[in-house]
Amino acid sequence: MLEAKSTQRALVRIGYDGRVHKQFLGPRADERFENECKILRFLETQRCPFVPRLLAADPKNLEIVTSNCGSRVEHLSESRVKELFAELETYGVRHDDAFLRNVTYRASDGRFCIIDFEFSSILDLSEQRTVAADGSETVSLDAATQPREITWSAMTHPGNFRSNNEDRFLLMLADKRGVRYLGKSGNVSSAEGDLIFAVADGMGGERSGELAGKIAIEQITRMMPSTYLLNDKHLIEASPAILKSLFQSIHAELERLGSYDSACTNMGSTLTLVWIHRSIAMFAHIGDTRLYRIRRATEESATGYHLAQISEDHTFVGWLRRTGQINERQARFHPRKNVLSRALGASHQFVEPHCGTVELQPGDRLILCSDGVIDGLWDHALLDLVVFPDSVQSSQVPAQRLVFSAVSESGRDNATAIVVEVA
Repeated sequence: MLEAKSTQRALVRIGYDGRVHKQFLGPRADERFENECKILRFLETQRCPFVPRLLAADPKNLEIVTSNCGSRVEHLSESRVKELFAELETYGVRHDDAFLRNVTYRASDGRFCIIDFEFSSILDLSEQRTVAADGSETVSLDAATQPREITWSAMTHPGNFRSNNEDRFLLMLADKRGVRYLGKSGNVSSAEGDLIFAVADGMGGERSGELAGKIAIEQITRMMPSTYLLNDKHLIEASPAILKSLFQSIHAELERLGSYDSACTNMGSTLTLVWIHRSIAMFAHIGDTRLYRIRRATEESATGYHLAQISEDHTFVGWLRRTGQINERQARFHPRKNVLSRALGASHQFVEPHCGTVELQPGDRLILCSDGVIDGLWDHALLDLVVFPDSVQSSQVPAQRLVFSAVSESGRDNATAIVVEVA
């Protein structure tokens, strides 16, 4: 075995199979051994994805064997280190040695991990905050017990100038029995299971953009159902970490395929995902697909409704608009509006999706759409088409209204939309 670390407190060796062997030495070695075993077993019950798994424990020799979480990290910003250890606390553990020396990088899925739990403690989860949201809205634990009636519609179109469609969408219900794909329109109570909606816009040479979008959707289908087993409180608290891990796995798969097949080099995808549990909508987003919410206005307004873009466009132009330096019209005609600063794959080094949580109220609508819809429709048109269709449009489901109108107005790109209505 290869010796990785030898100190007065521990001897760490790496086996030829990659497993990590840690023997506790020095003062209070037995207590530190017991504590690390307890913490790792607890984190496994919490399904924490970025810590070692305890594979074996030998109380006689004070030695544990764990899975390998990659190599130690030499340089990482202080803010990122704090963020990692704060994320660990959403799983109920406080690391009492919360420094860079206990951070590793796992190349298999592009994930930063945390190790060495001999000085750690299990938190009282009843004293934890009720949500880890995006900073703009918090939700109550009670929302996890209140089901809503959910109606949805979905539509995709290649546009007027492209023969292929690189957009993909997913409509799925997950429960204890597994997953069920949903039709392009329908209605169900969220008491029956968790609902997952996603829109991906692939990009790349030849037809690799189609493949990138397809891979993004397939990874969601494979990974998300297991989260249904989490309890309500931990589900709310852990959702950002779960969704970030999902996005990182998609990114790693796109990068892996790109390294093996020259036709897939630099292929990538944007992705906007909404995960509805009872009356809670957890979301994650990267790129320039978008998530909007329409809600009844609390104050006097011309329409009685308010439309807000929940997701952040990961483009320079998106940043300019968020910071108030340009308006919607200037953003629409800016020459760099389609230049992405973040995406899955496409040779981006790190993946940092925008994650958040909102509580769904009766009358709310959510719109997930690709940039082909935005290219043809102003924000006010989104609101009008969903809430106030004319007599001709009312014969179509909301997603059809958006897509057909966008293609009619522009049609330069693939156009995809999912509209979710809450009762």
